[in-house]
Order: sequence, then structure tokens, then C-alpha cells
Amino acid sequence: MTVEVAEAVDRHDWPYRMKDLCDLSGLPRQAIHFYIHEGLVPEGHKTGRNMAYYGESHLARLRLIQKLQDEQFLPLKAIRAVLDEQDSAFSPAQRRLIADVKQRLSPAITSKAGGKRETVDAKAAMLRLGVDRKDFDELVSMGLFAATKGPKGKTLIAKDDEWMLELWGNLCNAGFSRELGFSLLAIAEEAVSSLFARESQELLAKLAQVPADQVAGMIERALPLVNTFLVRYHETKIRNLLAVV
Repeated sequence: MTVEVAEAVDRHDWPYRMKDLCDLSGLPRQAIHFYIHEGLVPEGHKTGRNMAYYGESHLARLRLIQKLQDEQFLPLKAIRAVLDEQDSAFSPAQRRLIADVKQRLSPAITSKAGGKRETVDAKAAMLRLGVDRKDFDELVSMGLFAATKGPKGKTLIAKDDEWMLELWGNLCNAGFSRELGFSLLAIAEEAVSSLFARESQELLAKLAQVPADQVAGMIERALPLVNTFLVRYHETKIRNLLAVV
């Protein structure tokens, strides 16, 4: 019979057990294990098969995930991107540039980037916009927005995410239904996420030496132009397809 010997651990660096993380974060054990399994939170310092200890960084990460979910209503896909960027995608200098630029952008751009977002009852929004529960769950699973439980078990979404429910309902009414196998929003989400990843890295790499005031002004002027280009170029692609068929 093999006797498992517990590995010594410095409790100054690793002060918490799983129960402590649950008590301090207010999260259930299953949620923390899920975040660890999904790579959103690093594993603890294992001292045995069923025992591990955790540090202040684990608690800070859990609280950040809670904040992004409960205040910003970010889906896990977006939270993963935020955490990946925090960990490795951006250098400290690039993160400082982002923070400096954010302070100089107009409120129309930054007003939704901080603070607690206003919420609405998801069930009421679905009824009003003609979206059923399966459609709603699919949008959440695609990572387009997040849902959370509010008082009395109500499902809540951020008020400024309602437009996605409305758009989905309008697409279904136009005939692009889930039953026919359409996933136009999933295709668009993948394309925009890929575009944004390249766009952000390109901007940060080339504007690192430009004053933050100038970068903020460039972004404010470029954003509507790029948005217009995306819409009109998409229409151009459709016209070109129709022209050659």
C-alpha cells in the first residue's frame, strides 16, 4: 500500500484552502473548480491528491471575474480575452497607453467601459422582442452577451445588450431561423473578434510612441469611418456575388 506524503507548503505565500476561497469570494466550490478547469484561474499549490493551497492572486482573480460578470455582464469568452490580455497579450507599456487613452476618450465611447451596467429582466425582454428561450440560450452560448441571476431568481441581462435580442428576433422573422440551421450572428461574431484582435495589436504596436491625446483623437475620428467601411464593404461583397452568378 502506497502512503501519500503531503508536500510542505509556505502558508505565507499560499494562505488559503478551497474553503477559504469560497468564504472570501462568496463563490461555491463548484464555480471555482470550473474556473480553474477552464483556465480562468490558475491551479493551486498541490500538497496531495485532494488538497491544494491558494494565494492572494487566486482571490484577486476570482474577484475580478465576479466584477466582470456582475457589473459588466461580460460572457466567459470575453472574460477569458480580458484575462489573457492582462496576463500576456499586452506589455506593461501597452496597458499604460490603453489606460491613458481611455481617460482622454469621449464619454460616448467610454461610458459603458466601467461602472455597474443597468439590467433588465431577460424573460420580459424575450417576450417583447419575440425571442424564445432556446434562441436566448444560443446567444449566451455564442458569447454575445452574458446572463446572470438577480433577485428572486430572475434572469437578467445588461440593458444595452437588448439590441442583440432584437436583432436576432428580426433575423428569425426574416426567415433566417435556427430551425433552418442559420448562424449568421455566430459568423459575424467570429469575424469581428478576429478583426478586433488584429486591430488592437496593430494599433498598440504602431502608436506606442504617439502621445495619448493624439491617439485618443485618432480613435474617435477613425471609429465611425471603420464602422461605415464594414457595413458598406459587406454590401459590396453581396453585390459582387450577385453580379457574377
